[in-house]
Amino acid sequence: MDKQLGYPASADSSPYSGSSPQESGVTWKDFVALTKPGILRSNLIATFGGFWLASGWHIAWLPMLWTLLGTMLVMASSCVFNNYFDRELDTKMIRTRERVLATRRLSPNVVLWYAIALGVLGLGVLAVFSGMLAAALGALGMFVYVIIYTLWLKRHSTWSTSIGGISGAMPPVIGYVAVSQQIDLGAWLLFAMLFLWQPPHFWALGIRRVEEYRAAGYPLLPVVKGIQRTKYQMLPYIALLIPVPILMYTYGYTGLIYTIASVLLSVVWLGMAIAGFKKQDTDKWAKTAFIFSINYLTLSFILMIIDTVHR
Repeated sequence: MDKQLGYPASADSSPYSGSSPQESGVTWKDFVALTKPGILRSNLIATFGGFWLASGWHIAWLPMLWTLLGTMLVMASSCVFNNYFDRELDTKMIRTRERVLATRRLSPNVVLWYAIALGVLGLGVLAVFSGMLAAALGALGMFVYVIIYTLWLKRHSTWSTSIGGISGAMPPVIGYVAVSQQIDLGAWLLFAMLFLWQPPHFWALGIRRVEEYRAAGYPLLPVVKGIQRTKYQMLPYIALLIPVPILMYTYGYTGLIYTIASVLLSVVWLGMAIAGFKKQDTDKWAKTAFIFSINYLTLSFILMIIDTVHR
């Protein structure tokens, strides 16, 4: 997820003052891009993993599809809201300045109503087909991402990445409680996996793009505290991932294959993070760490699904 600081530009400097947006050039792909499909894909895998783990291979396929749809719509709504509120800040960074609102191809009002519609529909689907607890968790994830993270911490605090991780950890928990209808140890372990994974994953990107974030005015940890401090900050998050698969095995959620493989992946990632202190080419190291973190999460969920205990 996008995480980080800046203050809204003044009215005089706003890219939205003057002529109206050029909506004639908009295509359906622009509306898809607003939802950040890459984020949706990775989080749908996590949602599916949570649903599968709680089901213990006894899958109710139709409720699962409704849960995936509802979660996708809620996440899409959150991402569109993020695009809406960050539209001026996005013009200041190379990686975001071609977004549809930054280039004024759509009006902010259209995007705002799009976000509202997706959110209402997504929460409605979860409430009707996945249960009120799943819907409540979806609403909590939206609130943290849109209000706490996007509108507040991202603009004012280095804690944005860590606290924002609460919203990013919701998808597998939503999938899990859609089956269990309760928040038990399994839900908490899934939450821990995603919550602990996100800061070191994003800080690797932040280190690579530190000058862009600095120019945009984001108080990201590498910008405010420096790259060396950020490297140290990554270590406890990665280290705390190691007990998660062990606890999943101990309490009968997964088997030894997932446990051993996931522990090894965490140890490798931790070793990579420690090795970063000796690397001369920080950009190359951060790129490698970022790519590894993506593969780490994908492999962890695939292995967890394959090695879920039959119940």
